[in-house]
Amino acid sequence: MSPSFSVDMHMKLRQIQALFGKVFHVRAPAKPSQAPKVSKPTPQAAQPKTDDKYFLKDANKGSVITRFPPEASGFLHIGHAKAALINFILREKYDGKLIFRFDDTNPEKEKEEFEKSIAADLEWLGVSWDIGPTHTSDYFPEMLRLATTMIEKGLAYVDNTPTEEMRKYRETKCATPCRDHSIAENLALWKEMQIGSPEGQKCCLRAKIDFKAANGALRDPTIYRVVVNPPHLRTGSQYKVYPTYDFACPIVDSLEGVTHALRTTEYKDRDKQYQWIAQALGLRCPQLNDYSRLNMEYTVMSKRKLTELVKHNVVLGWDDPRFPTVRALARKGLTAEALRQFVEVQGMSKVVNVMEWSKLWAMNGKILDPVAPRYTAVSENHACVCTIENYEGAVRTEQKLWHKKNPELGEKPLTFCPTIFLESFDVEFLKEGEEVTLMDWGNAFISNIEYNMVDGQPDKARGPVRCSAKLHLEGDFKTTKYKLSWLVRDAPSLPIKCVEFDHLLRVKKFDSGMSTEEFLNSVNTKSMYSQTLIGEMAFSNVQKGQTLQVERRGFYIVDDVHRPADGLPVVTLFAIPDGRAKVNHLSAKALAA
Repeated sequence: MSPSFSVDMHMKLRQIQALFGKVFHVRAPAKPSQAPKVSKPTPQAAQPKTDDKYFLKDANKGSVITRFPPEASGFLHIGHAKAALINFILREKYDGKLIFRFDDTNPEKEKEEFEKSIAADLEWLGVSWDIGPTHTSDYFPEMLRLATTMIEKGLAYVDNTPTEEMRKYRETKCATPCRDHSIAENLALWKEMQIGSPEGQKCCLRAKIDFKAANGALRDPTIYRVVVNPPHLRTGSQYKVYPTYDFACPIVDSLEGVTHALRTTEYKDRDKQYQWIAQALGLRCPQLNDYSRLNMEYTVMSKRKLTELVKHNVVLGWDDPRFPTVRALARKGLTAEALRQFVEVQGMSKVVNVMEWSKLWAMNGKILDPVAPRYTAVSENHACVCTIENYEGAVRTEQKLWHKKNPELGEKPLTFCPTIFLESFDVEFLKEGEEVTLMDWGNAFISNIEYNMVDGQPDKARGPVRCSAKLHLEGDFKTTKYKLSWLVRDAPSLPIKCVEFDHLLRVKKFDSGMSTEEFLNSVNTKSMYSQTLIGEMAFSNVQKGQTLQVERRGFYIVDDVHRPADGLPVVTLFAIPDGRAKVNHLSAKALAA
């Protein structure tokens, strides 16, 4: 590489840094206009741990530059999120910089939609960057020149061996006849490739490394291939040849000043190839660091397999709460803070294992619990009408805290009346005359428990339909075994659609070798459950995306609020897993039935 070329590259780099050097800050979500005052945690800037889990060799504080280079060919999933967060954590630990770069070397798959969604997902994660977004295509002219230089130096050759024959040559560690092409022949075919001629479309450009290498990544890997159509998102039809990721990565990493390139352990065999390319081109080679790929139980990360599920309408789309995409997890109620904590705990371990979702959701629950306002709802199909025998006076309303342990959330109205709804599932466990606690009201004695009769027998499947209660407000709630949620009957209420999701796969560990048919057969066809609840009127003010807790049911996120021109709003809630066993969940009850 000539000195003038090196200076030119450094000038281009400084221009890019000046152009893209703005740091993107995360915007806190707008607070809902209705009570409660705060409905979900406000994302905070990530506060990474700085222990040995994040150690970089030859790293000096203030000079570390990492990068996150996704391909804009799909939506980010939790595995990509781990990669982005690790690079961000290291940037914070070493007071360095993070480059956000799109690897746009595959025009057949890339879309502008994905670029926008990836940037939005990073902002949601709380990952800010110092340089970017840059694009690998910014360096297409330089890479073409470098590839030509490699041909001229005998370090690369054009190969037109048919694919099936090529596979056999590689498996037997034999060189193809094309390896002996003269430099002139290679340059002529390289020109055909660049114009996308019929002859050029049969060819690829290979690095001449070692076709006998035990490491398959060194057996003369492809570094350029022809793609005539479709046009590139940014360069249009200017180019007919595109570099492979493995060729582009060490070049752009070096030119952009990356000091430490982080890759998952599956790239370990390609480290030698990365280093060979940098050395062959006379480029500074960044430090390579690896960490384990994130695998989650009952989950598939493969873009191809996930696409099959979308194509066969198995899921609601790429943001289906059963998917591992970042937007799907956010829709399911996962907080960015919980995901950051989950990644921080793992560190840069190289141990490959399958992580449990329960650990992530347990972290999430601890974050939601202090800030989630409490609402009350009972099952529409299993509501038991309870008459308060000694209720005195008219229907009345009092103000109660949204969250007893967080007064800052404010208050909500709570209505009292002589007839209320209880959960049938609660009442069926009670004995005649048993003292219970009605939450936010006081103690009461339950009596006159009645069932509907079917063929002369109590309908146990439906549960109790009626009962009576006698208030005992001077009673001590500490002495009662059951604390019951309840809902006023003689006042307006709202229909609440409650949806719960189970794992999408029936197999705990996904086998990447599955055929499409085998994969589709492993899908859990009963992974979505729903029921209708009767909710208190406070639900009428909820907003899409708000997180809350339904008393004694768990955490939920508001997925939709339908507000008809006339009539009450209809609220759809998605259950947020809490990391605990599904004893009271809809899926568990369905399986028990």
